[in-house]
Amino acid sequence: MRTISAALITETVCNLAVKANLSLREDVLDALRRAHRLEANRLAKEMFKVLLDNARIAKTRSIAICQDTGMAVVFCRLGRKVRVDADITKAINEGIRIAYKKAFFRKSVVSDPLIRKNTDTNTPAIIHYDIDNSDKVRLTVLPKGFGSENASRMAMLRPTDTEDDIVDLVVATVKAAGPNACPPFVLGVGIGGTLDKAALLAKEATLRPIDKPNPKRHLLKLERKILEKVNATGIGPAGLGGRTTCLGVNILTFPTHIAGLPVCVNITCHAMRSASRTI
Repeated sequence: MRTISAALITETVCNLAVKANLSLREDVLDALRRAHRLEANRLAKEMFKVLLDNARIAKTRSIAICQDTGMAVVFCRLGRKVRVDADITKAINEGIRIAYKKAFFRKSVVSDPLIRKNTDTNTPAIIHYDIDNSDKVRLTVLPKGFGSENASRMAMLRPTDTEDDIVDLVVATVKAAGPNACPPFVLGVGIGGTLDKAALLAKEATLRPIDKPNPKRHLLKLERKILEKVNATGIGPAGLGGRTTCLGVNILTFPTHIAGLPVCVNITCHAMRSASRTI
């Protein structure tokens, strides 16, 4: 049995939270560069240049990519052959607290959704745990801004509904979001399970690099169909029009009940931020 210190968990989470808020993922940067290169609409092309400049300045000057440094979502995969020498949840939250204080990130979490008093630490984080058979801990920090989170949607479709109905749901969600959710988007789509499972799948789907094809051929086909339909809306970067409203679509599925078809669409803005490390 391998032992990992809670202090190392805290340090790792802190470093990942800072990195994620300062540096766009390379797959997202590549997609922005490609969209800029292929764009014919003058305003949209200029906006892509602004987004790329923003990402470059954020990284080189250690400034947050976006003023909304998000609510911290942490995915923690724990190996069965490892133990943490103290409370891992406290260690993760301490890493978020230190990161947001050290890097002067905006603290956006309120302690009660109705009373709405700021916690002044950007904690608690949303933490999802999973277990595998390793002797390692895999940590991923996803700072989720709420301009895009607010535009996400959940629907309990009927089991008789078709793939076209799923496509229509995603496209309608994107159209309702429009420029307010800061396109171009990365879309995570969760299908199956229960209501809560579909939402988790959609969030987790955004972590897959958008240049990595879905290993399931029927889902890859559906992703491409959704991407084509969404980009055909012509919303474009910042709602200025053009050929690219969405940079990528990722789908995750899970077995579900014979009487249901839960579908969740999680929208992420152009600042698709996440960072991971295995310890």
